[in-house]
Amino acid sequence: MTRRVTAVILTAVVAVAAFAAAVFLYQRHERQQMAEQAAAQLSVMVREHSPVMGRIDAPVTIVEFFDPACEACRAFYPYVKQILAAYPREVRLVIRYVPFHREPSVAGVQILEAARRQQRFEPVMEALMQSQPVWASHGSPAPERAWEFARAAGLDLEQARAYVATGAVDKLLEQDVADLKAVGVRATPTFFVNGKPLLEPDPRILLQMVKSEAERARVAR
Repeated sequence: MTRRVTAVILTAVVAVAAFAAAVFLYQRHERQQMAEQAAAQLSVMVREHSPVMGRIDAPVTIVEFFDPACEACRAFYPYVKQILAAYPREVRLVIRYVPFHREPSVAGVQILEAARRQQRFEPVMEALMQSQPVWASHGSPAPERAWEFARAAGLDLEQARAYVATGAVDKLLEQDVADLKAVGVRATPTFFVNGKPLLEPDPRILLQMVKSEAERARVAR
């Protein structure tokens, strides 16, 4: 009986290991395909309308395809801030919007763009990321709550809603959605550092990529 149970357990372990290996190989293949597709679409990585954090003329550009309602984006957010703080002269962050979570995502983009127009982008971004579990819960989303948190961060809601009503944010989102399709983005957050994709969702690797590009820029001066 013991041998039979052991054999069953070993069979199950082998099956799980095989499945995990298959998933890993598939994901690696997907990431490689994305890298190749992205390399052919560098011209659409950065648009004039895209929000930028950091120096405009920084030699290292991180492009983040970002969904304000995405839990993983929220998890990465503190690490991205740390990188910008560590390389204030060398690095800039360009944000491209990805509305994968539909209504909450669109509401988040509308708020951020209205905040950018009022020069309140970073404090409102901070507020939305901190409060994301409240207004962007996947089980019971409440996107209207996001406006409350934005107001607490200094957003003038009357001006913000008037700006959203112009349709300017809708046009921006249309362009970003077209670009994410061209680049082959399928998940958020997706990062590129000077056009090179982050192939593993690991902030330590992102930091290493930034460090390498920053050092290369210093040598090139």
